[in-house]
Amino acid sequence: MKLKSMVYKAIGALSALMAAPGLGHAFTANPAHRESYNGLTPHEHWDEIWHETMVDITVIGVLFGLFSLYLMFGFLRSKDRPNGEPVQLSPQAAIGWAVIPIVLFLADDLFLFAKGFDLHNHYREVPADAREVKLTGSMWSWTYNYGNDVETYGELIVPVGKPVLLRMTSEDVVHSHYLNKFRVTEDLMPGRVTWQWFMPNEEGETVISCREYCGENHSRMYGKVKVLSQADFDAWYAEQSGTVAPAADAAATDGAAPADAAAASPAI
Repeated sequence: MKLKSMVYKAIGALSALMAAPGLGHAFTANPAHRESYNGLTPHEHWDEIWHETMVDITVIGVLFGLFSLYLMFGFLRSKDRPNGEPVQLSPQAAIGWAVIPIVLFLADDLFLFAKGFDLHNHYREVPADAREVKLTGSMWSWTYNYGNDVETYGELIVPVGKPVLLRMTSEDVVHSHYLNKFRVTEDLMPGRVTWQWFMPNEEGETVISCREYCGENHSRMYGKVKVLSQADFDAWYAEQSGTVAPAADAAATDGAAPADAAAASPAI
């Protein structure tokens, strides 16, 4: 009996040790700013945590499934046990079966919660060098203003490798600007300015859609993000704004160093 009690205590202590890292991470104050999230862009950070969550619930599901099968077939009614009498547990065993699983699963949940809170902070920390674009939503289109009277409709054009900050408002009803590839969405509201940012880390096109029902043609309120190389973006912006692209400016000055991209693409 004394040996059994020591085993239960050892299992309880081991459970507490396993829970400690998750609890410590969950209740440690996150710094106001981090220079790096292990080199991840926000959407890659989101994908990492989503993967860990899927692994977590899969493992839990398998464990509960196996345990349920054990209970189903391990305690079948028989001639010797016609009423399926349960195994009698000592008070220590009953407490152990209740407390140990709770501690283990709670520690895991708190760990994932802490990582999710870290992701939330990542999305709320806008990089200082982000390029600002003004976005206006209306039934049923998106209008992007880049400054210098440059506007696009239903198409957001950005350079690769530079964070983009959208300052957003609505002309009529509530819309929601959803960037599927970049795992971010935010409401646009009349009379208010909201914001969202993302990091276009590779060239290509992806879909924009509205995630808030906004009327008859809500399902048609979509567009695309077009991510260009820095040179192509500078050339496009120069053409639209009537300014000189950095490459052309360098050629006109006999090989002078190219101007900073920010000079050709001023923030709003």
